[in-house]
Amino acid sequence: MPTSGNLQHSINTRQLTMIGIGGVIGAGLFIGSGKAIAAAGPGIVFVYLLTGLLIILVMRMLAELATASPETGSFSSYASRELGSWAGLAVGWVYAYHWCVTVAFEAIAGAAIANQLLPSVPTWLYSLIFMSALTGVNLAAVTSFARFEFWFAMIKVIAIVAFIGIGIAAVCGLFPHYPAPGTANLLRQGGLFPNGFTPLLVASLTVFFAYFGTELVTIAAGEAKDPVSAVRASMRSVAGRILIFYVGSILVVVTLLPWNATQITQSPYAAVLNLLGVPGTQTIMNLVVLTAVLSCLNSGLYSSSRMLFALSRRGEAPRLLGRTARSGVPVAGVLAASSAGFLAVVANFFLPTGAVFTFLLSSSGAIAVVVYLCICATQIVGRRNKTAAQIAALPVKMWGNPYLSYAVGAILLAIVVGMALTSSTRTPLALTMTVTAAAVAAGLIHQRRAAAVPMATAE
Repeated sequence: MPTSGNLQHSINTRQLTMIGIGGVIGAGLFIGSGKAIAAAGPGIVFVYLLTGLLIILVMRMLAELATASPETGSFSSYASRELGSWAGLAVGWVYAYHWCVTVAFEAIAGAAIANQLLPSVPTWLYSLIFMSALTGVNLAAVTSFARFEFWFAMIKVIAIVAFIGIGIAAVCGLFPHYPAPGTANLLRQGGLFPNGFTPLLVASLTVFFAYFGTELVTIAAGEAKDPVSAVRASMRSVAGRILIFYVGSILVVVTLLPWNATQITQSPYAAVLNLLGVPGTQTIMNLVVLTAVLSCLNSGLYSSSRMLFALSRRGEAPRLLGRTARSGVPVAGVLAASSAGFLAVVANFFLPTGAVFTFLLSSSGAIAVVVYLCICATQIVGRRNKTAAQIAALPVKMWGNPYLSYAVGAILLAIVVGMALTSSTRTPLALTMTVTAAAVAAGLIHQRRAAAVPMATAE
């Protein structure tokens, strides 16, 4: 039975570190990167690099906040403390909404991949199996989530490192039947930016979505045995992970394959391995992508349920979501998070998969930018409110404060403006802003009501 108890501090440092590493390698890298390459050309490497540098700075700001006060609500709790409860409520609900939508998206994506491996089973049944299994994992205990995510992350890391190793060997001309391409695919197919610079902005939305998940380690820190050291270690290595896993692998792809090759939009990594004659390429990549999808689904259930739990404990969500079972699991939160995925199963049964995909992708499109903006604002205000002694005691500090923090905020705002001016990103941005505006309005109403209660009591 649910109780009003607390979460269990059961995640060890090794698991938390691997959760942080695995959080960087999502399905967006394997699936979404192909369309981004086809739209922007070889110059997409610069989008991944520059966006990655921006994410590194945002995560440094979050690390400053998280190591000073590790909490399950992470940036939502910090925003509530530094900016006001309206901000914590708004960003918390927006983030939970994003992951609930992601859970639904990944359930459908995983089913489509599994159907390619074993076509005799319908996609809706695969979705139901994946949702039921991983909901059960998250309901069992936080250690179940941590164990599954540890091995999911391990598989993803091994796969991407192996791919980069094979790619470097091919670039160096070590494959006898494939001559070293040099810079031919980078410069002789229309140059680095064959379609101009506008597609780079459009691709940035896909890249932002692909990087989202790095912050998961700060949420899981609320249930870690040694949160400060684990968060510090994980966040300090985020730069290397982004440069190696994303920039490195994308550079391998565009060096070995022409950006306008037809097969690159379907699966760029499989296309490279096919080109090099690696046996069983399609099956291998399907299994790797399926692992990434299930990892994202598992993380989505965990992240959204813990965010709902934190919101409830601050009085910003229904009390039921803040109750835990004897195992320390917020059962109602997990079930609430999984409900979106089960709705997607029903939708996938009655509607064409493409229609479901389009709606889900559009409705969660730009939420990553909103969350990053909130982290940026929270760090700026939080640092301003600290004394010199408190700043000196911070385990991790933002570089170049406050100037670099302001620069990050300005760049994020510029990206939002750019999305508003670009036709292909206008709809996802509008949907995201609608969701955000509703959350902010709810937060302001909640804050005013909370402020009115003490006044009425005093009278």
